Amino acid sequence: MFTSINPFTQETIAEYAAHTPEQIEQKLQLGHKAYRELLQVSLEQRRQWMMQVAQSMKDNADEHAALITREMGKTLKEARAEVLKCATSAEYYAENIVEMLAHKPIGSDAYKSYVSYEPKGIILAIMPWNFPYWQVFRFAIPNILAGNTGILKHASNVSGCALAIEKIFTESSFPAGTFQSLLISSKDIEPVIADHRVQGVTLTGSTPAGKSVAALAGKYIKKTVLELGGSDPFIVLKDADLEAAAKTAVQGRMQNAGQSCIAAKRWIVEKDIVPAFTAAVKRILHDLKQGDPTQESTQMGPMARPDLAEELAKQLQDSIRQGAKLELGGTHEGCNFAPTLLTGVTNKMTAFKEETFGPLAVIIEAADETDAIALANETEFGLGAALWTSDLDKAAKLATQIESGNVFINAMVRSDARLPFGGVKQSGYGRELSLEGTHEFLNVKTVYIQQ
Repeated sequence: MFTSINPFTQETIAEYAAHTPEQIEQKLQLGHKAYRELLQVSLEQRRQWMMQVAQSMKDNADEHAALITREMGKTLKEARAEVLKCATSAEYYAENIVEMLAHKPIGSDAYKSYVSYEPKGIILAIMPWNFPYWQVFRFAIPNILAGNTGILKHASNVSGCALAIEKIFTESSFPAGTFQSLLISSKDIEPVIADHRVQGVTLTGSTPAGKSVAALAGKYIKKTVLELGGSDPFIVLKDADLEAAAKTAVQGRMQNAGQSCIAAKRWIVEKDIVPAFTAAVKRILHDLKQGDPTQESTQMGPMARPDLAEELAKQLQDSIRQGAKLELGGTHEGCNFAPTLLTGVTNKMTAFKEETFGPLAVIIEAADETDAIALANETEFGLGAALWTSDLDKAAKLATQIESGNVFINAMVRSDARLPFGGVKQSGYGRELSLEGTHEFLNVKTVYIQQ
């Protein structure tokens, strides 16, 4: 039994029975049948169905947003933006998928040779609760347009979102079984990965979860894409636009109550501007309103679960004992965690070394830009990074030195359907989104034609 609990009120919303082995087998049969049906469906027809998906999300954005807020606590404003991002991404792929799947001619000694991109079957997605719609749709949209089908094992606390997403595809004319949700525990995932009808596994989650799934997928020779944890640096050099950097740093750290793999978790600031930057972010954080996520005036909702808040509180207290200074916040009640700022953080402290998944901002002083890059790279993670400077030529040069899958200059790190997204080091491998992400679970087939 899976229980959905409102993070703000701690009230039980709903309970969902886990699928039985018989039901799982039925879903695998239906998913494979849908894959065989999609092979006979034109790309133009799939594009039209995907546009129905986009329109459905637009028409029912408020309903979906309310469900997201009830199950995992983000503000209604953030939830609505998430739903609409899924809709616009569906439109983007529907408009561009023909070009993404076009044969790629390659010169050889053949009469004709090219690469084709063809679907392979069911792709299993193991997805987290923090962006319960976007994480799912950014996998599902390109794969289904390309002819694959999807089965989702969502986080157990957002089972309602999982079933609502399944309903969207069911009601948008796609063959039955094109997209399905499995309500199962992580301990029961191996038989699904092992099944011959499942042709790949994509996971967004923690690094330990990624290691476990990658080991299982490797055991059964299944392709994987892993988007894992992050401890993203937000580097501010002394020639940066300080106010713009401060505003974006707070937004990048506090959106979704800080529960994002690409949140700006380590603010690395050149020493000459540390006092001014600290004053600027402290002012913005002080005015940030945390509370009831259903109220339009609320700027930050609760964390998703009490245990997550307790873990963040422990990391905070450990860092204070290690010498960090608490500038703001530091209190929590249940899932409601106040926006918090630590200064004087060094690379020996918990808040530097571990991923902090919540509304905890930390300022780390760098001697100069060389030191800033070294501090940014002093982590096992490599998902996203932001660099702030007015010298764009210097920024482009420094970007090549940052060990990360994504580097954003004078901007907040974010995922975008037009751009490939993924990490290096312990943040995973493979890419989602854009052309590169679309091809991850396709058969990249060489065709060689001789006269």
